[in-house]
Amino acid sequence: MGRRRNNIILFSLLLFVSDWSAAQISYSITEEADKGTVVGNLAKDLNVNTADLQTRNLNIVSGHSKKYFEANFKTGDLYVNERIDREELCLNIIKCTLNLEAILSDPVVHRRIEIVISDVNDNVPTFVENSFSINISESSPAGERFLLPLAVDADSGSNSVKTYKLSGSEYFSLDVQSGGEHSASAELVLLKALDREKEATIKLTLTAIDGGRPPKTGTVHIIIKVLDANDNTPSFSKTLYKARVNEHSPIGTKIIQLNATDLDEGENSKVIYSLVKRATFNPAEIFFMDSETGSITLKSKLDYEIQSVYEIHVQATDRGPLPRRSNAKLLIEVIDVNDNTPEIAVTSLMNSVKEDAEIGSVVALITVTDKDGGKNGQTRCKLVGSTPFKLHSNYKSYYSLAVDGPLDREAHGSYNLTVVANDDGVPSLSSTSVIIVHISDVNDNAPRFLDSVINIYVKENSPVGTRIFTISAVDADIDENAKVTYSLEGDTKNIPVTSFININSETGDIVSLQSFNYEEFKTFQFKVQATDSGVPPLSSNTSVNLCILDENDNNPTILAPYSEHGSVNSETIPYSAEAGYFVAKIRAVDADSGYNALLSYHLSEPKGNNLFRIGTSTGEIRTKRRMSDNDLKTHPLVVLVSDNGDPSLSATVSIDVMVVESTAEVQTQFRHVPTKEDNFSDLNLYLLIAIVSVSVIFLLSLISLIAVRCHRTDSDFSRYSAPMITTHPDGSWSYSKATQQYDVCFSSDTLKSDVVVFPAPFPSVDAELISINGGDTFTRTQTLPNKDKVS
Repeated sequence: MGRRRNNIILFSLLLFVSDWSAAQISYSITEEADKGTVVGNLAKDLNVNTADLQTRNLNIVSGHSKKYFEANFKTGDLYVNERIDREELCLNIIKCTLNLEAILSDPVVHRRIEIVISDVNDNVPTFVENSFSINISESSPAGERFLLPLAVDADSGSNSVKTYKLSGSEYFSLDVQSGGEHSASAELVLLKALDREKEATIKLTLTAIDGGRPPKTGTVHIIIKVLDANDNTPSFSKTLYKARVNEHSPIGTKIIQLNATDLDEGENSKVIYSLVKRATFNPAEIFFMDSETGSITLKSKLDYEIQSVYEIHVQATDRGPLPRRSNAKLLIEVIDVNDNTPEIAVTSLMNSVKEDAEIGSVVALITVTDKDGGKNGQTRCKLVGSTPFKLHSNYKSYYSLAVDGPLDREAHGSYNLTVVANDDGVPSLSSTSVIIVHISDVNDNAPRFLDSVINIYVKENSPVGTRIFTISAVDADIDENAKVTYSLEGDTKNIPVTSFININSETGDIVSLQSFNYEEFKTFQFKVQATDSGVPPLSSNTSVNLCILDENDNNPTILAPYSEHGSVNSETIPYSAEAGYFVAKIRAVDADSGYNALLSYHLSEPKGNNLFRIGTSTGEIRTKRRMSDNDLKTHPLVVLVSDNGDPSLSATVSIDVMVVESTAEVQTQFRHVPTKEDNFSDLNLYLLIAIVSVSVIFLLSLISLIAVRCHRTDSDFSRYSAPMITTHPDGSWSYSKATQQYDVCFSSDTLKSDVVVFPAPFPSVDAELISINGGDTFTRTQTLPNKDKVS
């Protein structure tokens, strides 16, 4: 056993060195070998370390239902796993082989393994007949031959039937004909003439002996009946006939014409032809022989793939009262016709292919077989169409399907690969197989926002927890690689943005964590990061501008000198004051912005008193007419200051206007208010600066307006929202511009005039226009921001 194993290993090494490109490993083992018997060492023949066999997932693939061989991952040995019966696997086949595939991964290595199954002498020769009778005429000459029954041995090669032995007889000897690789046959040879009168029946024993060590035997009884009379036997023209016939020949096709003659006369010379049944093979089931003419025709369909050669024994018997017969052999060769299409067998190595698989990665193994012989059985295989895959020829009709280009699951989730196999027959036959290759996703796409910058708006004083906006990002990947989570980044005035707002990591909902105050923060920026759940994760950012929309949440505030809460202020006017006489100027401011900070002044007087009026935009109180004797000396006035918000908020101030007789008393009244005069002087500096600034802006705006009208079309003018300026009879004016807006109001009276500037509340929105008409009323037009506005 050890010597045989050494021979196997030596043979494998020689095969490996001499033809590495063949990628085939050959072993041999006898049938009925014990389970666990080592066939060869795969680790050595595959040129890998034994420790790598398990990590590289060694897989032994066989086309048989039983797993006859297994690999030992610890030693690398290939050993017998199931009982092997050569006669069951390869009946009537001289060379019996089992073909396996050894596959390693990371990287993929595949080798074809051919295991030759050697025969052992485990079957005895047997005869189909228990006894065999031969009629021999006593006139038969010495040397006449008689065909003996054939013994059958299921073993092959040297273990098949090699010789026969006949029990002792003075009349007969045995002529054994060697069959080479096939079983031997024997003929009974007559040594001398028989004498029926001495012995009418002769009983012999024929023993078949195979070539095993030790040899096995089988016996059959030969009964010879000695006949009298006819002393000439028929004779064939040849001892061996040969014929050829196509496997697709129709039934009734004539194959050959045999001829035998008999030197006798009369009935003894007439020959009858017949086919001889040998063991289990009965040629009469496939061929028909005309008993009168010796013509042989086809009786049933032939199939080259089942049997390519038929060895037939024919017999010619005369019609004498004691018939005599002779035998001849006929070899019929079946000519192959290309009637079998190639068969494609696919062994997948992976359920799906990752889209980042490297070029050359093996996806599947393909085996092409054809049952025909010769060129009809030689095959070629190719991949149809343009795909990122390629077929590589490994060994003869073995191929591997490998990646040949970049894969992208987002473009193609799967491929239907068409494999076509052709044989070399004439005409050529082909077969087609469709292999579905699924592409699995890898995390190669980062989440993507629809906009790189997002503007969102929220009203101040919104409740805590209000959903401000829902942000969304999409990921072209699938499953976990496309699951996106959101997070916030950035700060405002060194305060983390997470103290103002929060984002739902799964839905992207942005909610407020506190109520916003427009007067503290008008706008702030932050970033939202979207991250997928792939490994490693990918992310992207978008910038978000959060704009606070002003709400009318601040009442107007009365400025000095009339700002004392609960106090009644007083002013004096002379009795001789004409209509339009300046009484006082009420100044107020509003912490809100825009229209919420645009103030209007209204006067409330006792009924029937129509002496005073107030500028709705300037807050200047003046007389409507001259005094009369019927007028009161003291006039209590209530001034209501209202903003333009919705709903409107207001503040009031009370002033008692006292009528005096002379102008000197009026001046004295003014001198009694030094604090007021000081305040006026301090404010005057700021008013002058503001007036100069507004004048410069006005002049520059006027020049820009003229330039734009000269060089721009009407559409350009509309698109760039040119400034609009309106004036008021009492000296107030308003100014509007697209990029930055100011509403400015001032009085023509330099003594108590005031400038109020309202900055635009929104970044980058359309202009708004306030036009104050001559009747102290105003109208406005405003275009709201073009982004989403959250209430």
